[in-house]
Amino acid sequence: MNTPSVTRPPARTLTEVAAAPTTPLARVTIVGSGYVGLNTGAVLAYLGHPVVMVDRDAERVAALRAGEAVIYEQGLSELLAQTRAQLSFTTQVQEAVAGAQVVIIAVGTPATASGDADTRAVEQAAQEIAGGLQEGQRCVVVVKSTVPIGTNRRVSSVIDRVLQRRQVRAQVHYASNPEFLREGMALRDTLYPDRVVIGSDDPEALTTLRQLYQPILEQTFAPPAGLERPEHKPLPALMSTDATSAEMVKYASNAFLAVKISFINEVALLCEKVGADVSEVARGMGMDIRIGAGFLQAGVGWGGSCFPKDVLALQAVAAEYGYSLPIVQAADVVNRRQRVHMVERLQDVLKVLRGRQVAVLGLTFKPGTNDLRESPGLELAQLLLRRGAHVRAHDPVALDAARTLYPDLEIDWAASAEEALRGADAALLTTAWPEYLHLDWAALTRLMRTRVVLDGRNALPGDLLRQDGVTYMGVGR
Repeated sequence: MNTPSVTRPPARTLTEVAAAPTTPLARVTIVGSGYVGLNTGAVLAYLGHPVVMVDRDAERVAALRAGEAVIYEQGLSELLAQTRAQLSFTTQVQEAVAGAQVVIIAVGTPATASGDADTRAVEQAAQEIAGGLQEGQRCVVVVKSTVPIGTNRRVSSVIDRVLQRRQVRAQVHYASNPEFLREGMALRDTLYPDRVVIGSDDPEALTTLRQLYQPILEQTFAPPAGLERPEHKPLPALMSTDATSAEMVKYASNAFLAVKISFINEVALLCEKVGADVSEVARGMGMDIRIGAGFLQAGVGWGGSCFPKDVLALQAVAAEYGYSLPIVQAADVVNRRQRVHMVERLQDVLKVLRGRQVAVLGLTFKPGTNDLRESPGLELAQLLLRRGAHVRAHDPVALDAARTLYPDLEIDWAASAEEALRGADAALLTTAWPEYLHLDWAALTRLMRTRVVLDGRNALPGDLLRQDGVTYMGVGR
């Protein structure tokens, strides 16, 4: 087993950075041009590596070839335009793999009905990669998808078996390289990470990936316009360990952050009962360096493509071994309860929800992305509909996508926040988009039939709204 190690390059002066030797470039193929794959590919291409992106969706590939970013992410369109000479797109895995020195698997692993991660796309990618490897080719196959424990070992066995059947002798090395990207901050997290985790017992794989990420580890690249290097941020650590531990690092990290959010939301409900302000409680907690201020913002709970899926997958892994994770399970329960609590708070004020008009502002699970997966706003809209309320919803980025994905929901899709608020009995802020925070709320609430605002992100000036006669409610305040 590879001995776990963490290294952090020594800090360099600007002069030393400018004089740093050029990192050897690698031909990189990335299978999967979704959120992780596309952002990773754009950054590696920016660093100078020739990158081929592969996706099964021919329309998506055509859009990417035409210069469309296909996902909403700060700076992505500009970086794709800047790296056109280094970045190409195809639907053919085997052609893209031939001659590649690094092949990264970044396909989706959605949750199944039982909560397990569906790894069929990962296995299919492994088979197609093996079908494209050539005689004598030296290659590192990297699993970047979030996968259950043991998947990296499974990928290596699938590829080795196909190569044996094809009677092709290729030198293939394997590594796990989990991603830690925040949607809306993915390019920054790729360029300026806290750590790079590599799980492998293979020295060749470790050496190749260390070289691939050297400009990031040592911060020897010129920052892209609009994605400036954070001041005073230490150089990222490189953690090398075994593949199983690397797989667990990803799941455990996301589960812990989900637990932290659910914890402060649980405390928030108690604050409402005793008259405390959860924002002040969180501020005091966050000053403790053992706790930290991150992910202590009370609100409508977590959603998106990672936390819900990974919390379920980690519990499913535990169940396979006859073990339970009651803390992780409780985090999921608290998160779902938070949505119900928001609806009940509205009902407490309005007394009757049936027939009421409620404006829901924000459909993406967080600002800075167009991701609607496990959206708190959409879940709250559905809870309100079940209680007989009429819902008028708006989002500055994902409105058309929501209308397309949920054609059967009896939601009135508003073209603007003003349209959503006009004549409403209550407004529910579910995503803290800057566009919402900069609205003239005092003026817009006068368009409402009943001036009730439930701030699901504690992002609005509640005291000022109350002084203006608005019934303002935050979370845990």
